[in-house]
Amino acid sequence: MTRTALLIEHDAFTRPALVGEALERRGYRIVRRLVVPEHRFHSPDVEHDFPDPRAWDLIVPMGAPWSVDDHATIGTWIHHELDMLATAHAEGIPVLGICFGGQALSVALGGGVRRAGQWEIGWGQIDTDDPALVGAGPWFQFHKDAMVLPPGAVEIARNRVCPQAWTAGRSLAVQFHPELTLEVLDLWLANGAAPVLRAEGLDVQDVRRATAATVDEARSRTVSLVEAFLERIAR
Repeated sequence: MTRTALLIEHDAFTRPALVGEALERRGYRIVRRLVVPEHRFHSPDVEHDFPDPRAWDLIVPMGAPWSVDDHATIGTWIHHELDMLATAHAEGIPVLGICFGGQALSVALGGGVRRAGQWEIGWGQIDTDDPALVGAGPWFQFHKDAMVLPPGAVEIARNRVCPQAWTAGRSLAVQFHPELTLEVLDLWLANGAAPVLRAEGLDVQDVRRATAATVDEARSRTVSLVEAFLERIAR
């Protein structure tokens, strides 16, 4: 029987990319669900009905350019997503939360989200207690918010800015972007990310070149992460 993974794409410029590839390699059928369509990117307070998580074998809430707790901007759909993630976790449905998705999972399970105090952008190493599950990287970061771990969660990776990964039950949350490819980065750059990089003193072309140069290694790291998640956490 084919297993199905629901990938929640909060904005129209998110792509499963390397994470989707790794899941398909393990035999998962990928179903992509878009929350905020492209024409509402700058007014993301849409109405969205999230499905019953018990209909899926795996749920992957992905990144977004907004803050989980910015209800004035994103509206009510985040409350429905938090309810879905809490139900999934309680019912033993594996969840792999990525960046915004990891922050949402933190909130859904009784933790929170906070401002990290600075933008964290680009490729960097992390400190990991379990390199066989979450490797040291380098991983790509693009966030200004940070996860506040829920009760009972175990932090397994961090850097000087904030927690980078935690586990609880069959759930894993990561702050970085294991899915990233140059194609995904270019979508972000074309839709609001480039001015953020420049404001932080980063050269856009330098970041693009670094991303292009690490594509094979990034794919290998992401495959290892997904494989270990499926074998050790989701199981």
